[in-house]
Amino acid sequence: MPPGASPVMPLKHTPTRDLEKLALEKIVPHLVSKGFYYVDNFLGEEIGDRVLEQVSRMHKDGALMDGRLAGNLQGVSKRHLRGDKITWVTGTEEGCEAIGLVLSVVDRLVVLCGNRLGDHYVKERSKAMVACYPGNGAGYVRHVDNPTEDGRCITCIYYLNKDWNAKIHGGVLRIFPEGSSCVADIEPLFDRLLFFWSDRRNPHEVQPSYATRYALTVWYFDAKERAAAKQKFKRLIGECA
Repeated sequence: MPPGASPVMPLKHTPTRDLEKLALEKIVPHLVSKGFYYVDNFLGEEIGDRVLEQVSRMHKDGALMDGRLAGNLQGVSKRHLRGDKITWVTGTEEGCEAIGLVLSVVDRLVVLCGNRLGDHYVKERSKAMVACYPGNGAGYVRHVDNPTEDGRCITCIYYLNKDWNAKIHGGVLRIFPEGSSCVADIEPLFDRLLFFWSDRRNPHEVQPSYATRYALTVWYFDAKERAAAKQKFKRLIGECA
């Protein structure tokens, strides 16, 4: 085992939290009524530490690259718009076992939400985006994850930042819920799991971060909208051929 490495975590770990109760009594009603929900102390410090160790190692090893903007022109600087560094993982790669565990538990939560999420029917998701804001004042300007009906319906973020003080470190995720004059400020606290609608109901921004800020993000797809988006893409490719 390499120096400083942790033993591989058993993948059969079962969280003590009642996932069904969390899904049906918290996540579903809050998504429906407010458009977002977060839960603290989601998997506990031991698992969170393993995930943080794996993510920070990726960062240290240079595996994270500048995040891209949709439609961004090559050669045009955009760090004032989006300053994170990212990579994509499935959670099955060597050294990503703890990340895979987080994904499996979140998948289970979404499955338990079932058909209670309005008209949405979720049956697949993206890979996990590992993201780091380097702590140099980098942020992400106000945007919508899915402004073009690409299929993404739920954004889910797992935060990994110990001893985070938003008054000093910044890095708050600010949501601007559609139809509301109020904003929701979500601090990126260690072992916090956040859900929100990915579409135009929830424009949001990451405020400038003045300490290294880590998170995992996955997007869950509405089956009908995703299928329509794929068909649209095929037609566009055909027209350009």
